Amino acid sequence: MEAGTDEAGRGCLAGPVTAAAVILKEGFSNTLLNDSKQLSEQKRNLLRPIIEESALCYGVVHVSPAEIDEINILNASIKGMHLAIDQLTTIPEFISVDGNKFKPYKEITHACIIKGDGRYMNIAAASVLAKTYRDAYMEQIHEEYPMYNWKKNKGYPTKEHREAIKKYGVTKYHRTSFKLLPEQLKLAL
Repeated sequence: MEAGTDEAGRGCLAGPVTAAAVILKEGFSNTLLNDSKQLSEQKRNLLRPIIEESALCYGVVHVSPAEIDEINILNASIKGMHLAIDQLTTIPEFISVDGNKFKPYKEITHACIIKGDGRYMNIAAASVLAKTYRDAYMEQIHEEYPMYNWKKNKGYPTKEHREAIKKYGVTKYHRTSFKLLPEQLKLAL
């Protein structure tokens, strides 16, 4: 019983960091499944129901911008992964973590695997769930604040997103502990 866990949205200026944990059924295989960043939005959305139906169990959690600002993005990412593991209906014997930082979860052995989402099916599955759930959330809050175009940029620091922050200011969904606008450089003449 091995769980894979990953997060999405760590580098965004707005929205939650979303974490997922997945235990796949023994023998699960899918030739399309890979690190969510390597897949098109269409392929991720195609894979999501396949993963949900094929998984032994899974959990997905959003950690709010306010909490990210309070405990920092690394701790919020790890907390999200822990909360996603909490949702699993089967207790894993081992946890495979994408990346190089994690805090022990209960008494369960874990391994941090850099670029694990491209190497292990269970981490790739968690990567796809985290990304698709977060994208859906960003499209939902886009309706509330369409001027930031979150349905397209998903809260990432695009030029368009930064221009909107400059023009309209920040919302309750922005991470105020992040550098939302690049500092203006001035030359003393």
